[in-house]
Amino acid sequence: MTNFTDEIRTEIIKNFTGGREVCLAALSAFVRTGGSLIRSGDSYGFELATESELTAHFFADMLENVFGTEISNFSSRSDLSGGRDKLVFSCVGESCAALLREAGVLGEDADGTFIDFSVGTGLTGGEGCAAAFVKGAFLGGGSCTLPDPGGASTTGYHMEVVFRNKITAADFSDILCSFDVLAKLVKRKDSAVVYLKSIDAISSVLSLMGAEGARARLKKLARERDDANNENRVNNCSVSNIDKTVSASVKQVRAIEVIRSTIGLQSLDENLFSVAEGRLADKNASMQELADRLNISKSCLNHRLRRIFEIAKSLGGD
Repeated sequence: MTNFTDEIRTEIIKNFTGGREVCLAALSAFVRTGGSLIRSGDSYGFELATESELTAHFFADMLENVFGTEISNFSSRSDLSGGRDKLVFSCVGESCAALLREAGVLGEDADGTFIDFSVGTGLTGGEGCAAAFVKGAFLGGGSCTLPDPGGASTTGYHMEVVFRNKITAADFSDILCSFDVLAKLVKRKDSAVVYLKSIDAISSVLSLMGAEGARARLKKLARERDDANNENRVNNCSVSNIDKTVSASVKQVRAIEVIRSTIGLQSLDENLFSVAEGRLADKNASMQELADRLNISKSCLNHRLRRIFEIAKSLGGD
């Protein structure tokens, strides 16, 4: 079965549309998650790394065709921590530095060039730009896992995006909030992680990113698990009722046996005798089934059994 994260990436890329501003927002997010800044002399650039070949070619094509930026050093690198190889490509030069400034990754002040960790509204304020930033962030540092379809637990839904610093992660959370999605943020070693565990929140983000196929798969799994959990609850309830019936029957039979072994069942009045005889005849019958067979109400049956218990107890029974 296709990895769910890869399925989402494929849909994002397949359905991605928009002009330069939209692409700029997606690229900015990708640099902030799957990239790192590099410097050659006085010139800045960036190196991008991803384990997804499709994602690598998507952004490489975007850099060349949308921004006219030349890619260099396209290679594969082993990722010892993640266990999967990553495709790495870089871009250095004045045109690249200018692109980083346009993407809001680099800023300028009186002291010179600095790295801007915040996500400005100018970058994400255009139509479709905020959604594009979410897409780029997921492509660069996102993952989504689903629970085992065969499991009964209600936990296991998890979507996250990993950032290199808390400032960018907090701004990303604000972007999600603008779409009525409330995410949580946590520090993890040297990273900041924005994550979701609610099915509804994950579903909303998938829809926002244009991954409707993945969203449908999530919803289908959620329905199947709800049905399975409901069936388990019904089965557990049935088992519990059976256990209670068996336990009650054992106690009743034990009391009747005490009477039979001491003063005999014939000593009981007609009503109690019919109950004792009926229970011994069918030790597995429920109270309602036994009451129906004796043609009496369940409350009447309970009353007569209490009298049998009292007699047995007076005879030395438990």
